[in-house]
Amino acid sequence: MSTKNLIILLLCVIATNLNTALAETYKTPLAKHVVIIGLDGWGAYSVEKADMPNVKELMKDGSYTLKKRSVLPSSSAPNWAAMFMGAPTEIHGYTTWGSKTPEIPSPVLNSHGIFPTIFNITKEARPDAEIGVLYEWDGIKHLVDTLSLTHHQQAFPTAENPGALCDMAEKYIMEKQPDLVAICFDEPDHTGHSAGHDTPEYYSILTRLDSYVGRIVDAVRKAGIMDDTVVVVTADHGGINKDHGGITLMEMETPFIVYGNRIKKGNKVTDVMMQYDVAATIANILGIEQPQAWTGRNINSIYENPGNN
Repeated sequence: MSTKNLIILLLCVIATNLNTALAETYKTPLAKHVVIIGLDGWGAYSVEKADMPNVKELMKDGSYTLKKRSVLPSSSAPNWAAMFMGAPTEIHGYTTWGSKTPEIPSPVLNSHGIFPTIFNITKEARPDAEIGVLYEWDGIKHLVDTLSLTHHQQAFPTAENPGALCDMAEKYIMEKQPDLVAICFDEPDHTGHSAGHDTPEYYSILTRLDSYVGRIVDAVRKAGIMDDTVVVVTADHGGINKDHGGITLMEMETPFIVYGNRIKKGNKVTDVMMQYDVAATIANILGIEQPQAWTGRNINSIYENPGNN
């Protein structure tokens, strides 16, 4: 064999081994557990002014951006779908506030007849995983592929117990130590529609929601899984005046805060981030390869050693 051919052969072997090593690295999870806390209608514009000590502690001890953009329209179903499905409106097909099925046919469907979700691909990768979705707004259940879930449940807050969903989440986390759970609050969206965004009432409800965030993170600690958990706090859209769905930044910019195992501390993310990047980033944290149909990108700058993720 000539020297030239030998060099080519060696380069091919090295490339093959490198690709294998990269694949194995990708499949190694950064954390076993991911807890998603979603606040419906939480505009990023509010964070600086809001009295949210627990959220701001997570920002200080984790990574965050206040520039994550919603997909259009900047309303609930399209954006919860994008968050969980790793793709924009034009691909997942949910186009209106209350979509229960896609108005635009999804280009691919999983075995349950729905566009692939983070819950579905996690279940396929980890058949024994405990995967839950807890929510207040009934529309959530149409966007998460409930057949891929171990547990899903709607909470019904009352004047006597506005924190019913938080109670439910604490109990579920401490009893089940889920691999993946999404906890979706219907506030501050409800207050945004009734009293208005950027109002005293809106900031008051954010302070209450902040206490729920603190309680949920504390439940992760009490469950004994904090050292192997990443907590994500984010939103579907913001709002302006008493509405949302349009193209203003108050409606479109939402927080993305991530804290926990191997997450860089005090890190303000400057990468451009879209709603569908949430699913891709969670898949990377869990060490799960995302479907080809997803367009979301893992936000690599949130990790302590980004070159290894």
